[in-house]
Amino acid sequence: MPGNTARLVLRDVLAWLVVLAFLFPLFWWVLASFKPYTAIFAQPPVYADFEPSVENYEITIAGKSRINLEGGVGGQTGGASSYYSLPSIVDSLIIAIGSTICALSLATLAAYALSRFPMRGKDHLVFFVLAQRMMPPIAVAIPLFFIFRDIGLRDTHLGLIIAHTLINLPLATLLLKSFFDDVPKELDESAMIDGATRFQVFHMIVAPLVKGGLAATGVLCFIFSWTEFLISLQLTTSIRTIPVKITTFVTSTGTEWGLITALGSAALVPSFIFILLVQKHLVRGLTLGSLKD
Repeated sequence: MPGNTARLVLRDVLAWLVVLAFLFPLFWWVLASFKPYTAIFAQPPVYADFEPSVENYEITIAGKSRINLEGGVGGQTGGASSYYSLPSIVDSLIIAIGSTICALSLATLAAYALSRFPMRGKDHLVFFVLAQRMMPPIAVAIPLFFIFRDIGLRDTHLGLIIAHTLINLPLATLLLKSFFDDVPKELDESAMIDGATRFQVFHMIVAPLVKGGLAATGVLCFIFSWTEFLISLQLTTSIRTIPVKITTFVTSTGTEWGLITALGSAALVPSFIFILLVQKHLVRGLTLGSLKD
């Protein structure tokens, strides 16, 4: 028994060390957003001995003007026009939510068909879908630029929603197919014997059973769209998502790390809220099928 207790304590200590190792960069990032510019690079690092300030948030989120930035790398002058980032947060929300809804809607139908309907060459089709997700984004960025420019969708919310949907669709389809596979086909057959149509079976029986899978897939799609950079950079000029907006904080006179950490910290909030909203279904989705006989 003492040996078992020691192993449990050691396991808990190691687990907490791993958790702290993952959380420390996030802690430092959020803390740096409240520091003045000079305190961010202080040696040794400053964790408490500084005067917290919300100026970085006021500049990036509220659009407050700051005529003279602090000396050193961040010593250039300027107003708030180039740093005001609330429109970028709104643009990112519109694109991330829109592409997630579109990807889930299309992937759910495709995954159900692949899971339930017998078809010739299904395995090859699944491999083809997966192969598209393995394609590096740079391989399609330039073709997408010319296509979207010619059809008038470049630098529009709809254009980015379509582009992110296309990128999310293969992975979302394969993930949802695995969740549909975990639902016994006998449920479909029993319901159809009782007079239910295929759509009623899908909508009223199967889909509610994979809510957890939908939540897990939705989180992945949302996070990808929220953090995607290359396609958003290629397809936009006036519309700037958060990753694209952050690049404008790197100028010829230096990098505004205080503003970057403030915008990055603010960008974490919508992701946390989205995960909290689907948390109940998310845990069920991550464990779906683990207890299947």
